[in-house]
Amino acid sequence: MEIISIHTEGRSSFMDITGLVNKEVEKEGVEKGICYIFIPHTTAGVTINEAADPDVRNDIEGALDKLIPWNDNYRHREGNSAAHIKATLTGNSEMVFINEGRLVLGTWQGIFFCEFDGPRNRQIWVEIVQR
Repeated sequence: MEIISIHTEGRSSFMDITGLVNKEVEKEGVEKGICYIFIPHTTAGVTINEAADPDVRNDIEGALDKLIPWNDNYRHREGNSAAHIKATLTGNSEMVFINEGRLVLGTWQGIFFCEFDGPRNRQIWVEIVQR
């Protein structure tokens, strides 16, 4: 397993990590297989969505803020329940096929680290399995 360390800016952000994950795939030299991406944090997640137009990630972030406001009479003492809920919705793992030594994603797709309680130092765990 490889660990990618990142630093996020702001309370909430969607960071395109496709290139970082692809570097790990290239480093392993796997031609065909599966790449597992896991986020070991309860207030962050990972998703695959459109990477061509940055307005898409801004729209997703804005919609999540409307659905799950930061202050909404939550009971969690740390005051970051909204971040936990958003992380639950995005999920903490993705699986991407590897073919010809590269991640197999749709034409417009990218892999995004989703920060909901930053800024923070975070980790992305990557496991590559050869077929």
